[in-house]
Amino acid sequence: MASIKKCLFPAAGYGTRFLPATKAMPKEMLPIVTKPLIQYGVEEALAAGITNMAFVTGRGKRALEDHFDVSYELEHQIAGSDKESLLSDTRYLMEYCTFSYTRQNEVKGLGHAILSGECLIGDEPFAVLLADDYCVGTGDLVLAQLVQLYARYKCSIVAIEDVPITETSRYGIIDGEEEAPGIYRVRDMIEKPAPADAPSTMAIIGRYILTPDIFDVIRDTPPGKNGELQITDALLQQARHGKVIAYRFNGRRFDCGSVDGFIAATNYTYSRNQNQNFKPPDWRGINQTK
Repeated sequence: MASIKKCLFPAAGYGTRFLPATKAMPKEMLPIVTKPLIQYGVEEALAAGITNMAFVTGRGKRALEDHFDVSYELEHQIAGSDKESLLSDTRYLMEYCTFSYTRQNEVKGLGHAILSGECLIGDEPFAVLLADDYCVGTGDLVLAQLVQLYARYKCSIVAIEDVPITETSRYGIIDGEEEAPGIYRVRDMIEKPAPADAPSTMAIIGRYILTPDIFDVIRDTPPGKNGELQITDALLQQARHGKVIAYRFNGRRFDCGSVDGFIAATNYTYSRNQNQNFKPPDWRGINQTK
């Protein structure tokens, strides 16, 4: 799975649905039980064999950088106590991953956020993970599934799930031809269509593998809904050349960008962690060497 080396985390949004909690705290730092959403995302990327984590941030997002850095006063205070082990997962990520950051000066859509990360990615295929889509499962996590598919198809891959027809206006919706169980060659995609205009109920969620030509495609894509650069519109240009695969992933997703989804994810994770028979996925992924 080493063909994808970098994962881009767009994290410049304001998180307005969680005000006032997100007035001074990034929404990606909201905790599911005791671990912030962004850490679950980085763990998922590492489980896919990715060690280079690239963040597109904005004003007020300093906590993201601080979380994956040494906190000398805190760590000195808890050294030798039973609380020291609570940082073991975070320390592991800091040891085996590299973290780089750039800023999105204006919040102008996911396509613009991804384009802002070009300086961190360069000319190679890469993953994109939206941390407020919290995904769980019992086998390979979603990003690992996409990386394995990329090894076969060598084109852009999007994760999809079926949503109620009444909710299509919240997602990018795809239409395509099923080539294998759960795998579709995309022929059309529409950003947030009304139910009457939706070509299907297959919705794109916050997991992507993108080929590097996507940056030029985004640059040539005119603004779409709300005057924003939509990644769906850019992917449609690739799809017209048969270069986008959609995959109905194995696992469960919680929309932690909404209050209801966040509460459901917290309750699910707390109950799961209390289950003595639960064996967490090996997010530490492939054997790492430093």
